[in-house]
Amino acid sequence: MSQTVLESLNQAFHRMMQADERVHLLGEDLLDPYGGAFKVSRGLSTAFEDRVWTTPISEAGFVGVAIGMAMGGLLPVVEIMFGDFVLLAADQLINHGAKYPWMYNEKIEVPLVVRLPMGGRRGYGPTHSQTLEKHFLGAPGLAIVAANPFVDPGRLLELATLHDRRPVLFVENKKMYAQRLRLIEGGRCGGMAARTTGGAYPTVSLSFGGFELADVTLVAYGGMAELAVEAAERLLIEDERYCEVVIPSSIQPLEMDAIAQSVARSGRLVVSEEAPGAGGVGAEIISALPAAAFAALQAQPRRVCALNLPIANSPALETATLPGVDDLLEAMRQVLPPSKSTSAAG
Repeated sequence: MSQTVLESLNQAFHRMMQADERVHLLGEDLLDPYGGAFKVSRGLSTAFEDRVWTTPISEAGFVGVAIGMAMGGLLPVVEIMFGDFVLLAADQLINHGAKYPWMYNEKIEVPLVVRLPMGGRRGYGPTHSQTLEKHFLGAPGLAIVAANPFVDPGRLLELATLHDRRPVLFVENKKMYAQRLRLIEGGRCGGMAARTTGGAYPTVSLSFGGFELADVTLVAYGGMAELAVEAAERLLIEDERYCEVVIPSSIQPLEMDAIAQSVARSGRLVVSEEAPGAGGVGAEIISALPAAAFAALQAQPRRVCALNLPIANSPALETATLPGVDDLLEAMRQVLPPSKSTSAAG
């Protein structure tokens, strides 16, 4: 049985801290036996007690400390207990960590990773369930990586920590922690054909048919990836239509090649994200579509996103607020022409 996302991240931490003494971990409530709010950090303070720093409730303060550690030659990883709280450290990230290399003519680097457990569907209410990475899309110098079960999240975290010289926001959807990895082997992922791009943070493309059969391209990242695959399967079963699901790991900068190639094949595009759509990743993807791919579009692209409302405490209202499989399916049907079976039925 494959690892869960949580196990992959935890074991990556153990490997990194064993392999490189420059790796330090900072954040709230990290010490064992608690081991962090979502247990990604469990066992680390026992094994590496002099490199796990439990901090006061002061995100701006300990992110600032981590930026200084990175400038001094260490490889700090910050755990923000809930990703919602990253806004408290926005000034440190945007005005300091991301800008210092430019301000000092590239004579210093800030190799910092800030882990962000984001997303809803776990009943944490309006201040602990948001998906806020879009607010950092326009900050030059910040990289944003979003983990998903189709690319080993632990491997992504190791690359970001040990090899990326930029400040990296590492987005982990909370609902994803318990999911098992669905890694690609031999060009397949279960019953799907699969492709990955190269590079440190690959984009995955999945199809229940061959890629040449794609009727529509559905782009999803992070916690929306599994929902997109479920929607693609339902589209095939219920409508006999093929969907190519494209899952980028790098959100900033956006990797557009796989998306553009898929749109050129399908001629139709749906983009999805768990946050409200205004100023979001989906809008960026549509605006960044290369001219040739845009010219291939046979229908107006559609976005699937959360309602423009705070996330409610009520499970029923939270479900109604966040985008689900039915929303993805409906959006794909709206960009597709009527199928022969639908036309025949009237």
